[in-house]
Amino acid sequence: MLNNMKLFTKAIPAQKPKTSDSQKIIYLYVAILVIFVLCQLFKFDEFLELLASFSLPGGLTTARLLGSVVVVSEVLALPFLLRLKLSPLMRIISMILGWLVPAIWLFFALWLNLTPNSISNIGFLGVILDLIPGWWTVFISVALGILAAWASWSMWPLNSQKNHK
Repeated sequence: MLNNMKLFTKAIPAQKPKTSDSQKIIYLYVAILVIFVLCQLFKFDEFLELLASFSLPGGLTTARLLGSVVVVSEVLALPFLLRLKLSPLMRIISMILGWLVPAIWLFFALWLNLTPNSISNIGFLGVILDLIPGWWTVFISVALGILAAWASWSMWPLNSQKNHK
Protein backbone atom coordinates (compact mmCIF):
# COMPACT_ATOMS: atom_id res chain seq x y z
CA MET A 1 0.00 0.00 0.00
CA LEU A 2 2.87 2.36 0.76
CA ASN A 3 4.23 1.99 -2.80
CA ASN A 4 0.80 2.80 -4.23
CA MET A 5 0.71 6.04 -2.26
CA LYS A 6 3.96 7.16 -3.94
CA LEU A 7 2.09 7.07 -7.23
CA PHE A 8 -0.10 9.91 -5.97
CA THR A 9 2.15 11.96 -3.70
CA LYS A 10 5.85 11.60 -4.34
CA ALA A 11 7.09 13.99 -7.02
CA ILE A 12 10.02 12.61 -8.98
CA PRO A 13 12.20 14.19 -11.66
CA ALA A 14 11.38 13.34 -15.25
CA GLN A 15 13.63 11.12 -17.27
CA LYS A 16 15.69 12.83 -19.96
CA PRO A 17 14.52 12.46 -23.55
CA LYS A 18 16.03 9.48 -25.37
CA THR A 19 17.71 11.60 -28.07
CA SER A 20 18.66 15.22 -28.69
CA ASP A 21 16.28 15.24 -31.66
CA SER A 22 13.50 14.22 -29.30
CA GLN A 23 14.28 17.22 -27.13
CA LYS A 24 13.95 19.52 -30.16
CA ILE A 25 10.63 17.91 -31.09
CA ILE A 26 9.37 18.36 -27.53
CA TYR A 27 10.36 22.05 -27.53
CA LEU A 28 8.57 22.50 -30.87
CA TYR A 29 5.40 20.92 -29.46
CA VAL A 30 5.67 23.09 -26.32
CA ALA A 31 6.05 26.24 -28.44
CA ILE A 32 3.00 25.33 -30.53
CA LEU A 33 0.87 24.60 -27.46
CA VAL A 34 1.91 27.83 -25.74
CA ILE A 35 1.09 29.90 -28.84
CA PHE A 36 -2.25 28.12 -29.23
CA VAL A 37 -3.29 28.54 -25.62
CA LEU A 38 -2.22 32.19 -25.36
CA CYS A 39 -4.17 33.11 -28.50
CA GLN A 40 -7.21 31.12 -27.40
CA LEU A 41 -7.25 32.59 -23.90
CA PHE A 42 -6.68 36.16 -25.08
CA LYS A 43 -10.31 36.34 -26.24
CA PHE A 44 -11.68 33.17 -24.68
CA ASP A 45 -15.36 34.21 -24.88
CA GLU A 46 -15.03 34.86 -28.61
CA PHE A 47 -13.12 31.59 -29.02
CA LEU A 48 -16.07 29.71 -27.47
CA GLU A 49 -18.48 31.60 -29.78
CA LEU A 50 -16.34 30.54 -32.74
CA LEU A 51 -16.55 26.89 -31.66
CA ALA A 52 -20.32 27.27 -31.20
CA SER A 53 -20.53 28.40 -34.84
CA PHE A 54 -19.14 24.99 -35.90
CA SER A 55 -22.67 23.52 -35.37
CA LEU A 56 -21.28 20.59 -33.40
CA PRO A 57 -23.56 17.78 -32.23
CA GLY A 58 -24.86 18.88 -28.83
CA GLY A 59 -24.79 22.54 -29.80
CA LEU A 60 -23.53 25.27 -27.51
CA THR A 61 -22.93 22.92 -24.58
CA THR A 62 -20.59 20.70 -26.61
CA ALA A 63 -18.76 23.72 -28.03
CA ARG A 64 -18.19 25.21 -24.58
CA LEU A 65 -17.16 21.86 -23.11
CA LEU A 66 -14.72 20.98 -25.90
CA GLY A 67 -13.35 24.53 -25.99
CA SER A 68 -12.68 24.44 -22.26
CA VAL A 69 -11.24 20.93 -22.40
CA VAL A 70 -8.85 21.77 -25.24
CA VAL A 71 -7.53 24.90 -23.49
CA VAL A 72 -7.11 23.15 -20.13
CA SER A 73 -5.47 20.17 -21.86
CA GLU A 74 -3.03 22.45 -23.68
CA VAL A 75 -2.00 24.00 -20.36
CA LEU A 76 -1.84 20.76 -18.37
CA ALA A 77 0.15 18.94 -21.07
CA LEU A 78 3.04 21.35 -20.47
CA PRO A 79 4.33 19.93 -17.15
CA PHE A 80 5.05 16.56 -18.78
CA LEU A 81 6.63 18.17 -21.84
CA LEU A 82 8.74 20.57 -19.78
CA ARG A 83 9.95 17.69 -17.58
CA LEU A 84 8.75 19.28 -14.36
CA LYS A 85 9.05 17.32 -11.13
CA LEU A 86 5.67 15.55 -10.82
CA SER A 87 4.09 12.57 -9.18
CA PRO A 88 3.97 9.55 -11.50
CA LEU A 89 0.17 9.80 -11.75
CA MET A 90 0.25 13.48 -12.70
CA ARG A 91 3.00 12.81 -15.25
CA ILE A 92 0.81 10.16 -16.91
CA ILE A 93 -2.25 12.45 -16.85
CA SER A 94 -0.23 15.30 -18.33
CA MET A 95 1.08 13.01 -21.08
CA ILE A 96 -2.45 11.81 -21.91
CA LEU A 97 -3.70 15.40 -22.08
CA GLY A 98 -0.92 16.03 -24.59
CA TRP A 99 -2.55 13.33 -26.74
CA LEU A 100 -6.04 14.74 -26.19
CA VAL A 101 -5.15 18.13 -27.69
CA PRO A 102 -4.45 16.86 -31.24
CA ALA A 103 -7.39 14.45 -30.98
CA ILE A 104 -9.82 17.31 -30.33
CA TRP A 105 -8.28 19.47 -33.06
CA LEU A 106 -8.49 16.52 -35.46
CA PHE A 107 -12.18 16.14 -34.59
CA PHE A 108 -12.78 19.85 -35.28
CA ALA A 109 -10.81 19.72 -38.55
CA LEU A 110 -12.64 16.64 -39.81
CA TRP A 111 -16.00 18.04 -38.72
CA LEU A 112 -15.44 21.29 -40.60
CA ASN A 113 -14.21 19.48 -43.72
CA LEU A 114 -16.95 16.86 -43.84
CA THR A 115 -20.00 18.97 -42.99
CA PRO A 116 -21.48 21.83 -44.97
CA ASN A 117 -20.60 25.12 -43.27
CA SER A 118 -19.43 28.64 -43.93
CA ILE A 119 -16.80 28.86 -41.19
CA SER A 120 -13.89 31.18 -41.91
CA ASN A 121 -11.64 30.27 -38.95
CA ILE A 122 -10.53 26.89 -37.55
CA GLY A 123 -9.58 28.43 -34.20
CA PHE A 124 -6.01 27.14 -33.78
CA LEU A 125 -5.04 30.70 -32.88
CA GLY A 126 -8.35 31.57 -31.27
CA VAL A 127 -9.93 34.58 -32.94
CA ILE A 128 -6.65 36.53 -33.05
CA LEU A 129 -5.80 35.32 -36.55
CA ASP A 130 -8.27 33.74 -38.95
CA LEU A 131 -7.00 30.44 -40.33
CA ILE A 132 -9.39 29.20 -43.01
CA PRO A 133 -10.40 25.56 -42.47
CA GLY A 134 -9.38 23.07 -45.10
CA TRP A 135 -7.75 19.70 -45.43
CA TRP A 136 -4.47 21.29 -44.34
CA THR A 137 -5.97 21.54 -40.82
CA VAL A 138 -6.39 17.75 -40.75
CA PHE A 139 -2.72 17.34 -41.62
CA ILE A 140 -1.69 19.89 -38.96
CA SER A 141 -3.78 18.02 -36.37
CA VAL A 142 -2.18 14.72 -37.35
CA ALA A 143 1.25 16.37 -37.17
CA LEU A 144 0.43 17.55 -33.62
CA GLY A 145 -0.50 13.95 -32.80
CA ILE A 146 2.86 12.77 -34.14
CA LEU A 147 4.65 15.35 -31.99
CA ALA A 148 2.70 14.19 -28.93
CA ALA A 149 3.47 10.54 -29.67
CA TRP A 150 7.15 11.28 -30.21
CA ALA A 151 7.34 13.18 -26.92
CA SER A 152 5.60 10.33 -25.11
CA TRP A 153 7.90 7.72 -26.62
CA SER A 154 10.93 9.79 -25.71
CA MET A 155 9.96 10.35 -22.07
CA TRP A 156 7.65 7.41 -21.32
CA PRO A 157 6.76 8.00 -17.65
CA LEU A 158 6.43 4.37 -16.58
CA ASN A 159 10.11 3.75 -17.31
CA SER A 160 11.16 6.67 -15.13
CA GLN A 161 9.78 4.98 -12.00
CA LYS A 162 12.41 2.22 -12.27
CA ASN A 163 15.17 4.79 -12.70
CA HIS A 164 14.28 6.74 -9.57
CA LYS A 165 13.93 3.97 -6.98
